[in-house]
Amino acid sequence: MSETSIRSHQESVIVEASAAFLYELLSDITRTGEWSPVCTSCWWDDDAEAGRVGAWFTGHNELPHRTWETRSEVVTAEHGREFAWVVGGSFVRWGFSFTAAETGTILTESWEFLPDGIAMFEDKFGEDAHAQILDRTQQAFDGIPKTLAAIKRIAEISSDAGAQTQS
Repeated sequence: MSETSIRSHQESVIVEASAAFLYELLSDITRTGEWSPVCTSCWWDDDAEAGRVGAWFTGHNELPHRTWETRSEVVTAEHGREFAWVVGGSFVRWGFSFTAAETGTILTESWEFLPDGIAMFEDKFGEDAHAQILDRTQQAFDGIPKTLAAIKRIAEISSDAGAQTQS
């Protein structure tokens, strides 16, 4: 895959909770630190816009070798179907989609390194861009299954989840 290729990845897990319950949980970005292995906290830039398409939020991220913040824009907010945002407004798209399953919901987390993000990394890191892009790609590949496992655990132990599975 070349440096300018669009990179994407997604994984799914069945969660014994309703799509509506999972949407409410995951669209509350202030809870992100409960399940993300990298993003330790998030907050809405304007509480009045919280959860709507066009709303911006800030995320605080931590790895052993660095700490940083990102601003992201909500690009999809379809209750019970999909919640997604784009870091920096055009760099990386993250999202969760919800599909009914026999015993709950198929929760899919997706990640896509967009062309503007690749270009930004090339401008910012120069000759090191390819290594930086590969590092971020590996972080997504490693983080998605950890995130999904944590969300499944949190959703299924929630007292609301069992009641919500039937809705």
